Amino acid sequence: MAGIKIISDNRKARFNYTLEDTLEVGMVLTGSEVKSLRDGACQLKDSYIVIQNQELYLVNAHISTYQASSYNNHEPERKRKLLAHKDEIEKLEHKTVASSYTIVPTKIYFKRGRVKLEIALAKGKKLHDKRQSIKKSDAKRDIDRALKKSR
Repeated sequence: MAGIKIISDNRKARFNYTLEDTLEVGMVLTGSEVKSLRDGACQLKDSYIVIQNQELYLVNAHISTYQASSYNNHEPERKRKLLAHKDEIEKLEHKTVASSYTIVPTKIYFKRGRVKLEIALAKGKKLHDKRQSIKKSDAKRDIDRALKKSR
């Protein structure tokens, strides 16, 4: 991916949810938030997306305060507005209301100097699905080790 610098990846979402449809959205941020993101000080672990008044909001995402900023700093876990087209928002809203889908952030990154957030429609995994995921990753790790030893 040329021109893209990943800031934070939400691996916990891939473990807890089955991700269906992804969408790239922009974010409304303050200056100190952007500077903090350039330092890589962001965590998406327990965050989620809500739809209010036909607008998307990112809730519980932690963007640390920027150390060099003085009085004009931001609140680390404030609700942040996301930028997407109306028809995309309506499609997401329809899926979440009609089905048992949730919207989770999967990745935050810089693309051509702008902060972008990748969100996904997700369905929660059951316990046996999570166990299956662990088994797959363990088997893949064992195969990779065996291939590396044979070289």
